[in-house]
Amino acid sequence: MDRSTTIGYVLIFLLFIGFFYFNQQNVEDIEQQTAKSDTTLLDTAKPEQIIVSEDTTEIESVNATEAITENISSLSNELLSIDFTNVGGKPSKLIVKNFKRYDSSDLVLFEGDQNHLNYTIPLANGSAVNTEKLGFELTKKTDTSLVYTAIVAGNAKIIQSYTLPKNSFKLGYNVRFVGFQNSIAPNNRYAELTWKTKTQLQEKDVKDERNVTTVFYKYESDDDPDNLSETSDDEDALLGSVKWISFKQKFFNQTLIHSNEFTEDGIKISSTEALDDAYLKDLTAQFYLPIESDDVIEDMTFYYGPNKYNVLKKEGIGMQKMIPLGWGIFGWVNKLVIIPVFNWLEKFISNYGIIIILLTLIIKLALYFPMYKVYKSSAKMRLLKPELDEIKEKTGGDMQKMQQEQMKLYKQAGVSPLGGCLPQLIQIPILFAMFRFFPASIELRQKSFLWADDLSSFDSIYNFPNGFEIPFYGDHISLFTLLMTAVTIIYTYMNSQMTGQMVGPMKTVMYIMPIMFLGFFNNYAAALSFYYFLSTCITIIQNFIIRKFVIDEDKLHKQLQDNKKKKVNVKKSGLQKRLEDMAKKRGIDPYKGKPQPKKKK
Repeated sequence: MDRSTTIGYVLIFLLFIGFFYFNQQNVEDIEQQTAKSDTTLLDTAKPEQIIVSEDTTEIESVNATEAITENISSLSNELLSIDFTNVGGKPSKLIVKNFKRYDSSDLVLFEGDQNHLNYTIPLANGSAVNTEKLGFELTKKTDTSLVYTAIVAGNAKIIQSYTLPKNSFKLGYNVRFVGFQNSIAPNNRYAELTWKTKTQLQEKDVKDERNVTTVFYKYESDDDPDNLSETSDDEDALLGSVKWISFKQKFFNQTLIHSNEFTEDGIKISSTEALDDAYLKDLTAQFYLPIESDDVIEDMTFYYGPNKYNVLKKEGIGMQKMIPLGWGIFGWVNKLVIIPVFNWLEKFISNYGIIIILLTLIIKLALYFPMYKVYKSSAKMRLLKPELDEIKEKTGGDMQKMQQEQMKLYKQAGVSPLGGCLPQLIQIPILFAMFRFFPASIELRQKSFLWADDLSSFDSIYNFPNGFEIPFYGDHISLFTLLMTAVTIIYTYMNSQMTGQMVGPMKTVMYIMPIMFLGFFNNYAAALSFYYFLSTCITIIQNFIIRKFVIDEDKLHKQLQDNKKKKVNVKKSGLQKRLEDMAKKRGIDPYKGKPQPKKKK
């Protein structure tokens, strides 16, 4: 492997290390915050007002022993199935159709007490209304809509309306507060909305899914959303003008979108790792909705669905930016090149393993011409190797003289030792774009290929028994990662044998890199390792074809010899001049035995 190619790979390796460092945060154990218990003080003037027991789904009347059974109503379309409860007038179970959990059961985003949607309204008499403790009456129902109404604090009403359009992941939602003008507390004229979800495990790798689950939010005036920490417990207080807040998991999200914006400051959001291993995290958002008149309507929408780039982009509010496609040029490569090509291939091919193969071939073909310079530079360096070895032998241990003679030879032959470095770096945006694209692509979720049952997760062929785990590697063996590592080592060895350019520490580094990648990629998406495996195999084949059929080494060698016959003035570099001046000041002859050139008068 020639020096320029080696430098290119070392730079790629260092960038990978930096990428991991800046994208992986240390997981810290943060004490669980003590949740504030809700205090429900109902209007004593309404003895018929009903409340819900914390430990039962039955509703009890305040002054009666007769239990009132919870009533469930449902809405459904081609994409969602939603159950609603009259207790709190809220969604109680949500199934995303056409998707399954890792164990092949229905993909349930929440059910029962995993979803909280509660309004707390302080009253002038010192009590408060909590809607999750109220029994709502179903006052209207159609095939696509439901309306729940509760009468509180005299004749005040809370009306919650839901609409589920056909073929949509969006649930239209608005809440209406009627008649609170006189009954609400005069010094606190807000309804506090608490939205909270215990996120369920949907994928087979709980650690991976937990580390990408958090709260995202976007201000109306900002182009990009922001988010709480993904790898540790976190909380924040937001300013007003928030457009949406999302509870995002690896491949699905629940997002509350305001038709205009949540105007009030002090919105509180938090993300806390669930104490129960059956869940990922407890995600919470608290809003303040002003009740400034006798009839207030807040118009909102829930999005319950996949983190699919094109689906979220159609919403036009930046939700697609929650998908981690990479920053800077890496993200643009994914958005402008990889995703469009991938989606185009999807139209004709249903097997995603074949799609990855074709995508790899397309990318390698597109990179062929810039990479041709790398191959040609490698051939030139290989042809010059005998002369470089001769220079090394003649100069003995004089590194300065050897480098001077080598540069002279490069100049005479018309060869740049770094000529193949820049084209090699062209690969870097593709490498990092793929590093982000495959693990974040819901299209690959639960898609099988060969022995991999899920291309979006690791392809384990053996799980270590009794919880055994190898540090920095994991508790299983991923075959695509092994193949990727093996073919990379083979590629490194073949190039070192052909060129003989790798010596000393550099040679050791080039063999250590694949071993390091073995640890990095063992827990990553099988599609990613499969792509890198294919890409390296194609590179080996390209090298062979170009060497045998494209580049005429005899003709190239003659060209190099012809170039050497031309007179070339080798200029000293600024660094070389400074080193020579320092040597002279110390009384050292930089030419080792040769007379120093006389100074011009």
